[in-house]
Amino acid sequence: MTTTPRSSSGYWYAADGAHPGPVEVLEALRAYRGAEQDLRRRTRESMGMGEKDVLALRYLMEADRAGEPMTPRALAGKLGISSASTTALLDRLARSGHIARRPHPTDRRSLVIVATEASHGEVRATLGSMHERMHAAAARLTPEQAATVIAFLQEMTAAVHPHETHPHEEDSTAPHSPSHHSHDPSAAPPRTHSAAM
Repeated sequence: MTTTPRSSSGYWYAADGAHPGPVEVLEALRAYRGAEQDLRRRTRESMGMGEKDVLALRYLMEADRAGEPMTPRALAGKLGISSASTTALLDRLARSGHIARRPHPTDRRSLVIVATEASHGEVRATLGSMHERMHAAAARLTPEQAATVIAFLQEMTAAVHPHETHPHEEDSTAPHSPSHHSHDPSAAPPRTHSAAM
């Protein structure tokens, strides 16, 4: 059995000689992921919450920004946990003053879950300056650079999803025709909005 030698970068492929090249790009991406994981850990410790609790607040704040009501059932689906576990999580966040249950605006049989003003204030105090630094870094990109970064991140997102069909795999198996000569970044899956929290 032949194995591919592991490069000094820690990835299972060798550098191609370009500097910076693909390996350096992936190393930078891995360094960012590590920094974000550390941030999430510090955030949980600072707010005294578990991982699911912080993630629930993130989803609630995203729904609030989008003007979409978040029901307990919808939140359970996003978190990938049972209704019983969701109820326990919401009870815990309600006791700590982080969420409130309110009547659904259109369905009287249902409730919506909202993050309280105290939660928003705590998140701003914990992450506000970091979000400003991240926004400033992104704002320094030209429109062309931003388009390249977005297309790359969309393709990387597709690459790590095991059930996705990757654009280049489609190109390699499709009949050769003028419509398959190049990869159109706009055909990549839509990016899921997320905040570092």
